[in-house]
Amino acid sequence: MRTQARPLAALSLTVATALAVSACSGSGDTTAEAASESAEVTVTHAQGETAVPADPQTVVVFDVGVLSTLDSLGVEVAGVPEATYPESMAQYSGDEYAKVGSLFEPDYEAVNALEPDLVIVGGRSAAVYPELAEIAPTIDLTVDNQDFLASFAERTTTLGEVFGEQAAVAERLAAVEQRAAEVRTAAEGAGDALFVMTSAGEVSAYGPETRFGLVYEELGLTPADEGLTAADHGDAISFEYLAENDPDVLLVLDRDAAIGESGQAAAQVLDNDLVRGTTAWQNDDVHYLDSTVWYIAPNGLPSVEQMVEEVGAAVE
Repeated sequence: MRTQARPLAALSLTVATALAVSACSGSGDTTAEAASESAEVTVTHAQGETAVPADPQTVVVFDVGVLSTLDSLGVEVAGVPEATYPESMAQYSGDEYAKVGSLFEPDYEAVNALEPDLVIVGGRSAAVYPELAEIAPTIDLTVDNQDFLASFAERTTTLGEVFGEQAAVAERLAAVEQRAAEVRTAAEGAGDALFVMTSAGEVSAYGPETRFGLVYEELGLTPADEGLTAADHGDAISFEYLAENDPDVLLVLDRDAAIGESGQAAAQVLDNDLVRGTTAWQNDDVHYLDSTVWYIAPNGLPSVEQMVEEVGAAVE
């Protein structure tokens, strides 16, 4: 049974709203400019509503995806976590930016010392929102994986409004929406697919309603196995499983590469007689994804742009 790809109506509504806001920029009546007169904007986020300064100047970010969005928009930040960063964001590993703990365990003294006027959490750091909110205005931009593209667009639009980048964000979200629609069309003739992750020589599979479910639900790929669970870490599978399900398209994420661990690369893990016998392997349709983008910063605007392109390249 083919899983029906989720319509992009909600994403379209978010993009349309952002475009309407950006269209006012010619008259100088943007949301950011209007908010600057009152010195703050009210942000609706994953854990409520928070009043934050308009165009905040001292920003601490605890989410790599959010940081990648701000970086691509040219927004400067003051503090970042110790984390694994994509090569394109290597500068955040250096001494130029104050380190404020890890994604899971903030250094509250370091955060307080920066006297931030905005702290942003999301995903892995969402659990520490209450403690950080006691130090400074804090917003949680966690993306809902059950409605990924629409939720991502909403969170990204929020960043555009806070930092006065509505027009740039609206234009890029519209491009993502258009490209996603093209991928959905191409996926109709691509056969069935399976998304797998390798880690320490083991393999897990992800289906719809998981952290990587957007490839099926919103980009239109047909799952090779309808029985996979919605487990955060996927379902452990064997090479025999891959041979039995015989996907036409195999999307592969190498977790070890994403987090900088040494070990067998995904291409080595999968290079065996059972996997080589699958339709995907025989037709050269095993696609190794940019693991850092998909695993470390999947909610960033540059990441989603690349993720949609990678899935498009696999089915077109």
